[in-house]
Amino acid sequence: MEPTVNTPLPLPAEPAQGPAARPAIIRFEAVAKSYPARRGQAPVPALADISLDVPEGAILGVIGRSGAGKSTLIRLVNGLEKPTSGQVMVDGVDIGALGAADLRDARRSIGMIFQHFNLLARRTAFQNVALPLEIAGLPAREIKTRVEPLLELVGLADKRDRYPAELSGGQKQRVGIARALATRPRVLLSDEATSALDPETTNQILALLRKVNAELNLTVLLITHEMAVIKAVADRVAVIEGGRIVEEGATYTVFARPQHATTRSFLSALTGQSLPPQVADRLRPEPEPGCAAVIRIVFTGAHATDPVLSRVSRLLSVDLNILQAQVDDISGKPFGVIVVSAPGDAPTLAAVTSAVARLGLSAEVLGYV
Repeated sequence: MEPTVNTPLPLPAEPAQGPAARPAIIRFEAVAKSYPARRGQAPVPALADISLDVPEGAILGVIGRSGAGKSTLIRLVNGLEKPTSGQVMVDGVDIGALGAADLRDARRSIGMIFQHFNLLARRTAFQNVALPLEIAGLPAREIKTRVEPLLELVGLADKRDRYPAELSGGQKQRVGIARALATRPRVLLSDEATSALDPETTNQILALLRKVNAELNLTVLLITHEMAVIKAVADRVAVIEGGRIVEEGATYTVFARPQHATTRSFLSALTGQSLPPQVADRLRPEPEPGCAAVIRIVFTGAHATDPVLSRVSRLLSVDLNILQAQVDDISGKPFGVIVVSAPGDAPTLAAVTSAVARLGLSAEVLGYV
């Protein structure tokens, strides 16, 4: 098999005012978490050596499979769990070191939205949003002046007197978001907030999260098992596997150049990097006489709309057959993957991959059919 040609992609640098350049409002510093052992057994490790910054005003998505440690990670931020070692800092405060009274105060700056909404069935939408303000002891007039604009913000001003049983799943989650914003937090935590919703409603809730992030300069930390959620809403992404962060960075960079096998697995179907079954089933690692090579070409940034295949075909007088193609938008930048077949003889294959690389793209030989 010919060696892979994989030229580094010319990804644009993140601007100085981008999320990564802002100070961290949430910081994990060498955090580990283990749960107590049952009799005769060792402690159960959930997280190990987690160091991660969430920049102020950013939306950072943490993605991982079930059991990877996502829920434990987010519960450390609002003090529902305490780290076994290391520190979890929120706006400069060590959450794990706080006593009960100070933790209650700190939680007013940390909003939380849940997968299953957690609304009180006997309270209206207005009353559910008002609940944390009532607990904080605010007078009724101030509660009203806070709650009504929040219901307007989430598009439920006309549903203020409806009970949860009268609301759709998406509307319930909007109430949950408004309730999380009631205490005017600086940080919003989202625990699989869209996984119980249909795709259309999911898109609406993600658009709402982007809106509150932009309009309120709210820092959002969300956990999910869906890469499509990360693509739709996150500025940055951290991939967790076995209680460790295995990859982290700007969403576009991670999507364009995934480094870890777990990340590539999550991305394979979403970005068109998985081969069609009729090709994958026939793929061989070594060339045979008369075979065709299967090549994956990744287009990014300004190159995503370049007519690369026609240029290469004209330059080399070689027919390139498109087997699969997908062009998408990630973090406002175009991103595309095209899988082509080309003559599999070594001289032609070397010429094709070299020509693609000279045009600033990544070309990877996947095998032969």
